[in-house]
Amino acid sequence: MRVSVFGLGYVGCVTAACLAKAGHTVVGVDTNADKVAMVQRGTSPLVEPGLGELLEEVVKAGRLHGTTSTAEAISGSDLGLICVGTPSRDNGQLDVTAIERVAESIGEALREGAKPYTVVLRSTVLPGTTETVLMPALARTGASRSFAVAVNPEFMREGSSLRDFAQPPLTLVGCDDPGTASLVRALYAGVDAPFVHTSVRSAEMAKYVSNAFHALKVTFANEIGDLCEALGADAQEVMRIFALDRKLNISEAYLRPGFAFGGSCLPKDVRALLHAARAADLAVPVLTEILPSNERQIQQGINRVLATRRRRVGVLGLAFKADTDDLRESPMVRLVEGLIGKGCDVRILDRSVSIARLGGANRRYIEEEIPHIASLMSESLEAVLTHSDVLVIGNDGDDARQALASTGPTQTVIDLTRSLGGSR
Repeated sequence: MRVSVFGLGYVGCVTAACLAKAGHTVVGVDTNADKVAMVQRGTSPLVEPGLGELLEEVVKAGRLHGTTSTAEAISGSDLGLICVGTPSRDNGQLDVTAIERVAESIGEALREGAKPYTVVLRSTVLPGTTETVLMPALARTGASRSFAVAVNPEFMREGSSLRDFAQPPLTLVGCDDPGTASLVRALYAGVDAPFVHTSVRSAEMAKYVSNAFHALKVTFANEIGDLCEALGADAQEVMRIFALDRKLNISEAYLRPGFAFGGSCLPKDVRALLHAARAADLAVPVLTEILPSNERQIQQGINRVLATRRRRVGVLGLAFKADTDDLRESPMVRLVEGLIGKGCDVRILDRSVSIARLGGANRRYIEEEIPHIASLMSESLEAVLTHSDVLVIGNDGDDARQALASTGPTQTVIDLTRSLGGSR
């Protein structure tokens, strides 16, 4: 495939060199003549292990050359990868000036051609950038050649980018057209990774989610390291053991948008760590914000119900998660208490929480801590649906799915699990 790579910074240089190594014919484009001259000589304009040797190899083989001319690049390629920087402004806003400028220059060049062209945005951008910045910049030049657009975020780390390019966690493409997705997939035919085709905005956001989580992991690990030192544990050994758990700790488990957490473990264990940190006079701001953030989720749920201005509320699910009868620190209990406090008339269905068959700690908890809620429990879905102007789904399950299929057009549904697509 004939490919143009716009922007010879870190992402652009690595992408151009690796694609050329894979057998594609690549032209690197940049407004900086010095960078272009270095690439032409097979010299890396930046420090990255192995990149200099790779550039020298592919330039000598005639599979990569550089230019400052967008028109030259477009005329000699079928697909263009935009890899320019998107730095922060002083207020944190993303600066997409370079993307807009490159898109306009591509659009100008496309005015002279007749064959289709594919523009792929590889730069890191917030959702909506392709739609509101890239595509308008391409279109307003009056390009006569038809063009397709896709988003293709990179997942490379400086210092190991060549290896990461060849073996990324996934190859992600966001576009509406299956044909465009297939073309981008062919570009990475030699890459050892699952191929994921999604929408443009989901692809744009996925890269930000990854980077934010990486930043969170670093700060989390550092705070845990501080606590380990204060409590006499080996921080490296503790995190080594933590990382061995690929079922829960490093997995899809818990990383699912939904409602607040609860139960007998997570809240109390976070509080215990915070107490230990205070006793050791340690500041742990990431850990400190876990419980307040969880509280905000509960309050948001209450506010969503109150915003309907309807008092008759049905709640499906009272335990802290589905398929359990554990009510300890259940966010759904907190939500119900909040609604009762605001004058709502609530009915609840949770077949796992049957007052008649509960025993031990759960029964004592209901009888001693939330007896007012016990009186609101219903035995049938029909009774809850008949009562409700607003139906709140707190746990996924058969009752929730049946309720979604049975609610009338005048009933408001709020799906706190975010998994059933039922909020309306």
